[in-house]
Amino acid sequence: MPTPFVYLASESPRRRELLRQIGVPFEVLRVVVDETPHERESAVEYVRRLACEKACAGHRDAALAATRPPVLGADTAVVLDGQILGKPRDRTHALDMLAALSGRTHQVLTAVALAAGDATEVRLSASDVTLRGLDPAECSVYWDTGEARDKAGAYAIQGLAAVFVAGLKGSYSGVMGLPIFETAELLDAAGVPRWRAA
Repeated sequence: MPTPFVYLASESPRRRELLRQIGVPFEVLRVVVDETPHERESAVEYVRRLACEKACAGHRDAALAATRPPVLGADTAVVLDGQILGKPRDRTHALDMLAALSGRTHQVLTAVALAAGDATEVRLSASDVTLRGLDPAECSVYWDTGEARDKAGAYAIQGLAAVFVAGLKGSYSGVMGLPIFETAELLDAAGVPRWRAA
């Protein structure tokens, strides 16, 4: 029996945009999950765990207990030299991250999980992103645009920082925060329709 829609356990406008892009009917569900990395947890383990925790937290929501619709959760991490670069705390932190990423290749990991019925399935997207050399003054101006404030690694590939990206090997949508190929696999298996007009 097809499922008419999916809950998205994320308030990210980018994830909403990507689901709309492939015509998936969804409703946003707010969940609260502690995103503190565990001791000795790898970046892959971290994003997989958080994606699953977000999906499962939504699926356990008391308000959904009667219908138990599928819940989609996702988490993205920017990783440089094995270290997770989170969202910048302030201007100085953002400029330090951009300086570290300047002229180098880093990895962007996005895990997507779907909790449906009694099971939770998870997929991982790993992409290599190369930024050109960045001038400190340019990075300062970029910070002033406001775009970097809530972005992992202090940049948004789909936004103004697209001019920084010299190369990408992997999934563009995965770097944005929701890998379409892996997400479609999960939704197809759960019977959630796509390619529907808004």
